Amino acid sequence: MILSMSGVVLLGIVVFLFFRKDGLKPSHCLASTLFGFYLASTAIAPSIKAGGESLASLLGGIKF
Repeated sequence: MILSMSGVVLLGIVVFLFFRKDGLKPSHCLASTLFGFYLASTAIAPSIKAGGESLASLLGGIKF
């Protein structure tokens, strides 16, 4: 749950920055949001979630 909330916050910040820089119009923001909601209800959603968790664990395992 924490990982998904962090991802949502991070993606929200990215969308907000694009919106503020005028690279993302409000209509694009709305379309992206609706696409995300519809994508979450498809059969591919578990695969996307597993890929995101795998990437997060990979990045979390990197030692500097």
